[in-house]
Formats: sequence, structure tokens, C-alpha cells
Amino acid sequence: MLLFCSAVTVPGLAQTSANPNSKPLSPLEQTLFANSKAVPEAQKKKDVDFLKRTLTEDFQQVGSEGKLHGKDEIVDDAREGKLKDYTVYNAKVLPVNDNAAIVTYDCIIHMLEGDAPLMAPRYQHISDLWVKQGEQWRLRFQQATAARPID
Repeated sequence: MLLFCSAVTVPGLAQTSANPNSKPLSPLEQTLFANSKAVPEAQKKKDVDFLKRTLTEDFQQVGSEGKLHGKDEIVDDAREGKLKDYTVYNAKVLPVNDNAAIVTYDCIIHMLEGDAPLMAPRYQHISDLWVKQGEQWRLRFQQATAARPID
């Protein structure tokens, strides 16, 4: 099963509250964190219309198994609704230019069927490429990498 994990917890969790030097999130960070959080929420709710609007037509994902997946496959997988919950930490935004930014984070996936040999790894490192089309930020690319025990 292909599991598309692109989630970010509430913006306050993206920065360390224990660090007194933490700066407030920029409007760009707030927007992209909210957008990233909305994608797996749509998967959990089987909201394929949201995914169709949010993923670019040429969206591509490199799954944690190393295979390339297109938009149609991600949307079809969401219809199955196997994503139960997720937790995200260590979220960061790297602006590329005014119309593109990379969001990176670590993710813990909770699935209805556990971690069978063909299921997505529970711990992953995620990189998302968001592009601005008109006034809307859309997800263009995602890379999921299984976290190793030493990570």
C-alpha cells in the first residue's frame, strides 16, 4: 500500500517552545504548515476532491519504497482511507523563491493495518515542494525516506 504522509502539526509545534530564542513563524511558514497538515487530513477523511485541487496536475511522489507515484495513484489510495493518524516534528520551511518553497519534517505514521512487510514505514523523513499557482499554494513533489534506527 502506498501511504502519502505529508503532515505538519499545529504551527506552534513546528518550533521548539523550550527554546527561548525561537522566532515567531512567518506568514509563509504558517500557510505552508497549514497546507501540509491539510493533505493527510484529507486522506484520513477520504476527501479526494481536496487532494485533486491541492496536488498539481504533474504531481510526483517518491515513496519510502523508492518508487515514483503520480497524482492519480495518490488520489486513488486516499479513497481506501487506511491512514489512521500521524505525528509530525522537526518541521522547517526553506523558501526557494517567491513562488516555491520546500517543507521538510519527520513523520510518525499510524495505520489501521500495522506495519506489515508491504506497508509504509512507521518513521519517515519527508520533503515537500510547494509551488504558488495564482494565489494558491499547491503540492508539486514529495520525497518520503524511511528513517533508520540510528536517525
